Amino acid sequence: GATLEEARRVVEDYRAGTVPPGLTEDQLWRAKYIYDSAFHPDTGEKMLLVGRMSAQVPMNMTITGCMLTFYRTTPAVLFWQWVNQSFNAIVNYTNRSGDAPITPSQLGTAYVSATTGAVVTALGLKSLTKHLPAIIGRYVPFAAVAAANCINIPLMRQRELKLGIPVTDENGNRLGESTAAAQKAIFQVVVSRIGMAAPAMAIPPVIMNALEKRAFLKRYPYLNAPLQVGLVGLCLVFATPLCCALFPQKSSMPVSRLEPEVQARIREKDPQLETVYFNKGL
Repeated sequence: GATLEEARRVVEDYRAGTVPPGLTEDQLWRAKYIYDSAFHPDTGEKMLLVGRMSAQVPMNMTITGCMLTFYRTTPAVLFWQWVNQSFNAIVNYTNRSGDAPITPSQLGTAYVSATTGAVVTALGLKSLTKHLPAIIGRYVPFAAVAAANCINIPLMRQRELKLGIPVTDENGNRLGESTAAAQKAIFQVVVSRIGMAAPAMAIPPVIMNALEKRAFLKRYPYLNAPLQVGLVGLCLVFATPLCCALFPQKSSMPVSRLEPEVQARIREKDPQLETVYFNKGL
């Protein structure tokens, strides 16, 4: 906590034009990396620990590993999909775009809707694969997660779709709120999250399906879950930063693609402006 607060102080002082004596460029960049990892770029609030991107690998490797291990029974699918979507809801809320407050009732409605939709999707897909080869059944969790991301992220960030997210000029000067920018931001996040899950949920099932036919896992079945979790973790170590980097966090779009009323307000302030910027979230 003390390290985070010190990083925040250094960054905020530097932005205000105050440079502490003896501060090196390396120390400044280190402080900015720490600040960016833990504080929301729009609100400046300290983000929930499990919702930060730094928690993605340890949290997701555990949850995804268990989803891929315990996929055969309906209660197990139900439980682990609920755990996964509850975690995703926290991440989606923590990494939302914009600084508009969300009421507890809106947050509760979004959480229940997103989690219910995801769990129903998983159970529906599971029932469709009952008579298909075992390897197909192993991919039900990935299909469910991909579908659930399309439900969970827009629902947890529905306020942005209704009211828009802040758009700024190149220097960070706020120009207004845009729902078109929100749509682009949420689409990019959905794509990157599905991409993030793909290697971890596509590669381990093939490996585990082959290993389970060997004598080793038949002799030591209790190693199934740890092996699965380890394989998922290995994939996520590479997939998480790669897919976070698919789209820049400070995204952009032409003024001409914004809503007409937003375009009009921007033209009044700066007729020459061609591009606006916004935080897409993660």
